[in-house]
Amino acid sequence: MSYGDFLTEFGPRLLSGAIVTMQQAVLASVLAIAIATLMGLMRLSHNAVVRGTATVYIEIFRGTSLLVQLFWIFFVLPLFGISLEKFTAGFVAVGMNLGAYGAEVVRGAIQAVPKGQYEAALALNMSPATRMRRIILPQALMIMLPPWGNLLIELLKGTALVALISVSDLMFEAKQINGTTFLSIEAFGSALVLYYVMARLVVTPGMRSLERLMSRRMGRA
Repeated sequence: MSYGDFLTEFGPRLLSGAIVTMQQAVLASVLAIAIATLMGLMRLSHNAVVRGTATVYIEIFRGTSLLVQLFWIFFVLPLFGISLEKFTAGFVAVGMNLGAYGAEVVRGAIQAVPKGQYEAALALNMSPATRMRRIILPQALMIMLPPWGNLLIELLKGTALVALISVSDLMFEAKQINGTTFLSIEAFGSALVLYYVMARLVVTPGMRSLERLMSRRMGRA
């Protein structure tokens, strides 16, 4: 079978899987960003309980395998009465895992904002919430965007593991096609190209556009 014939027959399945992969990546990204922001701010809290809770979460999800976390969420949580549909379990596991890494990015970016900015906001008699929202976070966002670009690419690649709980994403379709045709080069080569295209033409340009937008808003263009 020529590669053209392969794409004619199996291309629609691979594209369908790629769409599911993008859906997983988008939903996992939203969850990861929300968790990272919350946990990053909690890590900066003066309250030992709040700070300790965030630390425990971050260390558990950074210190254990994403694959094990995925299996726990899908196979073990039902034993405790919490059942998630496989599609939901997939993006929840990926989002919670990358959120732990992102939390340290958020914490580091906030701490990297010059101390003079805190002092100026304090001199203007801003409340802590207003100070964080209007002065600190916009500047911290400029610092955290580049590492978040890397994290989102890692997140996209991490979604490949959801195939192990039978989510019909790109990797699942590639494995199914390979299992019936034994055309490993064509199946996994096509998957490799599609993952690269999604990372290079969707995630990377999107993050760079956001960086340029923030630079203009901050007057750094």
